[in-house]
Amino acid sequence: MKILLVSDKESPYYWDYYQPGRLSDIDLILACGDLKSNYLSFLVTMGRARVLYVHGNHDQTYDRTPPEGCDCIEDQLVTVNGLRILGLGGSAAYSGGDHQYTERQMARRIRRLRFRLWRAGGVDIVVTHSPAKGYGDGEDYAHRGFECLLDLIDKYHPKYMVHGHVHMNYGAQRPRVLQRGDTTIINAYERYILEIP
Repeated sequence: MKILLVSDKESPYYWDYYQPGRLSDIDLILACGDLKSNYLSFLVTMGRARVLYVHGNHDQTYDRTPPEGCDCIEDQLVTVNGLRILGLGGSAAYSGGDHQYTERQMARRIRRLRFRLWRAGGVDIVVTHSPAKGYGDGEDYAHRGFECLLDLIDKYHPKYMVHGHVHMNYGAQRPRVLQRGDTTIINAYERYILEIP
């Protein structure tokens, strides 16, 4: 299964310089937030893949103009081709804007999903906007990661956690892929291809 991960910046490869067929081998698109609504609508229209998304901290216009043809998976556990995918968008609270959460609020969101996770037998991919604390997060207040996401990873051992929020150009040596136990953590900034056998 070939999954396109996108976040935070519209990829010129799929947007400005798009050529027919570029999305033809993509089986699923996971969007980790802070992307234009019409960009996600474009991806779902030009390709054959389903688009699942969570909100970023700059996605205030989605309430008025949501991405057409795409599925919001905030606080949901969905199954696609046998993969159990959990969505938890938003960032750490720093300015009182939409889709911002305190550590306690994010932990509460995760607790509310416990029964669904138990019933599904766990989760394969966790889709977030913010990273987990210490795993690709930033040093500034707005880009700090959530500690409760570490608890989620350690308890359910998803194969992957994908996030955005922290742009790859924020630091020259910023790693895109990290590992915590059995979980591969991927920063989806702009675009990244994840292939699952």
